[in-house]
Amino acid sequence: MVTMALVVAVVAGALGTAHAQRIFSGFYGFAPPKFPTESTYDGSFNFCRAMFSSDRREKQGWGTDYPGADLNFSTRVSELTKVPVKRTMQGSEQVPDAVVVRLTDDWLFKCSFVLMEDAGTARFSDAEVERLRAYLLKGGFLLVSDYHGSMARAQFDDEIGRVLPHGAFPIVDLTPPGHPIWNTMFTVTRIPQMASIQTWRRSGGGTIERWNEDGSPPDVRGIADDHGRLMVVMVHNTDLPDPWEREGEESDYFFRFSPEAYRVGIDILLYALTH
Repeated sequence: MVTMALVVAVVAGALGTAHAQRIFSGFYGFAPPKFPTESTYDGSFNFCRAMFSSDRREKQGWGTDYPGADLNFSTRVSELTKVPVKRTMQGSEQVPDAVVVRLTDDWLFKCSFVLMEDAGTARFSDAEVERLRAYLLKGGFLLVSDYHGSMARAQFDDEIGRVLPHGAFPIVDLTPPGHPIWNTMFTVTRIPQMASIQTWRRSGGGTIERWNEDGSPPDVRGIADDHGRLMVVMVHNTDLPDPWEREGEESDYFFRFSPEAYRVGIDILLYALTH
C-alpha cells in the first residue's frame, strides 16, 4: 500500500498544469522515428524501442504508443528511481532521449533495455534473427508487450523461437509473485489487465482488447540464458505501455491503470539494468 501510494502521489502530478517535467499526451498520427546518433549514448539510460516489419495489421506495428509511452516512462523512471536518464534538447526544453533502433543496427548493442510493441505481427528477416540473438546472448534485454490473443501469441512465439530456439531456451512462466523480477523496487503480486484508452472509452470501461478472442487473462512468460538471467520478458493480453502514454489525458483512466503500469514496468527495467 505504501509503494502504491508513492507511485500515485508522484505520477498524479501529471494531472496538474504546473508539473515540473513535461508529460506527453498521446501523439495522434505518425511520429517519425528518432534514431540514435554519435552523441546519444553516454552511459545514462536511453529508452530503446525496436523497429521491425509486420506482416499484418492489428495495432500500429513497431510504432504503437510511440513516442509518448517511451518519453513518459523515461520521465517517471527519473522521478521514481535513481537511474540517470539521458536527456536532449527538443526546441527550448529538455526531454528524455528515447530512440528507435533497427534490429540490424550496431546501435542495438548500446541498449540495456529494448521494448517491442504489437510484436504479435512481427516477421523477422534472417539478418534480424541473427543480430537479435547476438544482442540477447551478449547481455541484452527485450520487453515484449501490447500483443493480444492466441494468434499474436503463437506468431511471436514462432519468431522468438527462431532467435532463441525453444529446445535450448525454453519459455518459462513468470506469473507474479514467484520470480525476483517482481520485487526489484515494488512488490508486484499480479499483472493487471489493461486496455488502450480507445478501447476503454469505446467499451465503457472495458479492459480486454478485441484481438483477445476468448477474453483470456494476462500472462507473463520469459526466456533465460544458461545462467538463469532473463533475456526476454513477454507480457501478453494487457496493454502495459498505453497507461504510460495516455496518463495525462483522463484522470479516471490514469488512476485505474497508470500507477500499476509503472510499477510493473519499473520492476522489469530495474531487473534488466541489474542483471
